[in-house]
Amino acid sequence: MSLLSPPDSMLFILLLSFIIALVSVLLTKLLVDTEELQRKQKQIKAHQEEKKKIIELAENDVEKYRKQRKRWERREEMLKKTQQGMSMQRLKPTCITFLPMIIIFIILNVYVYGRTAVAYTPMSPDLYGFLRFVTQNAMVNPGSKDPLESRALIFTGWYFICSLGINTLLQRLFKLQTQASGGMEQMFGGQKSTAMQFPDV
Repeated sequence: MSLLSPPDSMLFILLLSFIIALVSVLLTKLLVDTEELQRKQKQIKAHQEEKKKIIELAENDVEKYRKQRKRWERREEMLKKTQQGMSMQRLKPTCITFLPMIIIFIILNVYVYGRTAVAYTPMSPDLYGFLRFVTQNAMVNPGSKDPLESRALIFTGWYFICSLGINTLLQRLFKLQTQASGGMEQMFGGQKSTAMQFPDV
């Protein structure tokens, strides 16, 4: 058994990413009031959806539109502070796990695996330009036409794929509204809300 080459390296990194993701999820459950975050997230989402309804009032009832707009803008300032607090809450587990993860990552990526192949994919990531950096082919021998070499993933690429999938799975299993879900929803929902401008009437 050799953890330095596939398939053992592939399974080892998969297990490592699972352990790290599990620790992160358990810390989130322990340190973060996830139910409160979900409640606040629903308030923010409802607030963002309300803006569209207020804008529609501008054509039908100007007086009501002005009142509703002022009320919405006052609440917007309050919810901005709420979002900042939510972001700080979500950062608690990261503050604990960040340094150990960086140390483990540097040791494995630089001193253990380097640019050697740790896993193989069914299709070559070279087909997708933005994924080329994860392949052994792009890092070690860019001019190689070896089909096996073009499907070989280095540590960075395989860990990233494992971590992304396992984090998503565990967050769903533990019913967490964390950075990967609530944070993205806030970001895109907030951008959509900001794009809708109140008309001046």
